[in-house]
Amino acid sequence: MEFLGTTQLASYCGTKKSCLFPDLAPTSTTKDTYQYYYLPGYRYLSSWRPSLLHKVVSVPPSSDKQFNPTGRLPTILPASRSALHARYSPRDWHHANMVQLKGSEAFRCCADRLNTDSMRLMQDKDQLTYQMQEDSRRNLGERISNIDFWRSELSYELECLLKETQDLETAKKRLECAADEMEGPLKVALECLYHREKRKGIDLVHDDVEKNLIKEVDVFKDCQGILTKLAQKISQQLGINRDAQHALEQDLSDKNSAHFIDEKCFNLRNTSDSISFYHGVEKADGTVSVPRTWAKFSEDNIRCSQHARANSVKLREDAEVGLESTSVEMWNHFISTNAAFNNRIAEVADAKNKLEAQLAKILQEIFQTEDTIMLLERSIKAKEYPLKVAQTRLEGRTRRPNIELCRDTPQFQLVTEVYTIDNTLHTLKQRLQEAYDTLQMLIHNKSKLEQDICVKANSFFIDKKCMDMRKVFPSTPRLIGYT
Repeated sequence: MEFLGTTQLASYCGTKKSCLFPDLAPTSTTKDTYQYYYLPGYRYLSSWRPSLLHKVVSVPPSSDKQFNPTGRLPTILPASRSALHARYSPRDWHHANMVQLKGSEAFRCCADRLNTDSMRLMQDKDQLTYQMQEDSRRNLGERISNIDFWRSELSYELECLLKETQDLETAKKRLECAADEMEGPLKVALECLYHREKRKGIDLVHDDVEKNLIKEVDVFKDCQGILTKLAQKISQQLGINRDAQHALEQDLSDKNSAHFIDEKCFNLRNTSDSISFYHGVEKADGTVSVPRTWAKFSEDNIRCSQHARANSVKLREDAEVGLESTSVEMWNHFISTNAAFNNRIAEVADAKNKLEAQLAKILQEIFQTEDTIMLLERSIKAKEYPLKVAQTRLEGRTRRPNIELCRDTPQFQLVTEVYTIDNTLHTLKQRLQEAYDTLQMLIHNKSKLEQDICVKANSFFIDKKCMDMRKVFPSTPRLIGYT
């Protein structure tokens, strides 16, 4: 709370005539007379005036002969009557003393409170400074512990990475020797596909044998490619391992330098000789990371090295598994393809026999269809004479004279007969056309059957030849790289 400490003053009116109130009634000295509001500590300059204790009246000029019933002289001389307006009342005097005492007491309390607060402030700031220094020292200790933790993690990871790199270099040599043994089976499968391209017509089909041969070729190429790519991946992984090793070594070197600096800062005291003022150093921020990104950097380096080691282990496992699985897979596909060849040869032989049987039936059906055509032609020719008779009758009845040209029952019957015979002829001719079409279809089918029988015989010969080529296959030890 602010104390201005200024004593209230009364406004001075002087001898101006405006301060005279000759027409006012007598005033009292009550509380309502002053009409002001007092607020402690606030400076009032012209908010009130002292009240008049007596009414100012107009006194007529005196004369020696004027009647004075009391016989007393006037209390105030008329000449000094204006001075009454500049005077204070006793109430004002007491009030001014009271304000002065209260202001002085307020200033004294404020000064005492300032001294007390200053002592407490100095104690608090001393404690705060000590606490802040201890907090900084504790934070430096925690930071050193964190650096030690990451140093140990980086050192352990570096040792593991070096060992894994040596093992990976050893696994590379076996893969390069095993890929050459797959050339023989691959050439046999490709030659079988080449011979099966000589099939003709409908037998040039993408059957199970061709699917198995294509898959076998893909498997052989994949197995050969897997072993070759594994060797290439190992070479690439060795480069990645060296990059991860360099990152770990660089990070570990930085951690050693930071540990030395922070340990030196941790050992500084207020009595140390190496301390000095460095004005403005707190404003220069040359940091490039925060604790989260600092820890994440080392964590990323370790994770990158772990990922490299995991890839190395996976590559070595793939190399071991690949050598074993490729031989098994190649044998499985070889057996599966041979089974498909046997099934296909049986299917071709069965289809050829069925086609030959069907050809005999088609020949018999051709003979029957030709007989049907001959009968239909005779039936159509036999319907022409009844149609001529009915149409001749209708034409003759059109020459009946006058009223005799009647639409009677014979007329209706003859018209119906003509329409019926026309429909019959139309149906028979349509059936005759169908018989001709069927005969042509049978003849065409006969030709196709004969052609298909020749195609099946060719396919049967090709598949038997391919089976003779597939009697030799490399042994398992040679497929896994042993010579």
